[in-house]
Amino acid sequence: MDDKVKAFWIKFCNEKKLPNDIKYEAWSFGNTKEMADELAELVNRKIKTATTSAYELYEVGEDIPQVGEYNIILNGSEEPVCITQTKVVYIMPYNLITPEHAWHEGEGDRSYRYWREVHDRFFFEEYKLVGKIFYEQAPMLCEVFEKIY
Repeated sequence: MDDKVKAFWIKFCNEKKLPNDIKYEAWSFGNTKEMADELAELVNRKIKTATTSAYELYEVGEDIPQVGEYNIILNGSEEPVCITQTKVVYIMPYNLITPEHAWHEGEGDRSYRYWREVHDRFFFEEYKLVGKIFYEQAPMLCEVFEKIY
């Protein structure tokens, strides 16, 4: 873990009077520096309060997000931007994700149409990278979170 990330976590714990040995993850959204920057900024502004990831693409041993856990959101330069806490986690077929969830993802004009266009492309590429074909009923891990710092 990067020293900047550790220092950010310790500062948060000290200010919130929490023990600094609480489990947390540090990560960025998306698959490009630009996407990570844009989405981290949306989270920091409390516009983006949800995300979707391909459940089937979690690697063996990789932790599935859990309600209550803390996440340090990084920008495209892997610098800490803010801290979120997971509030809701559920699995849903891709084609049944609701316009409400899409709106909470906070991207573009927040419409379902926009969400589908960018996520269709994103998941097509994510599946392709691991030699799989993306499909409409693919199980998705949907998360709702709150920026807390």
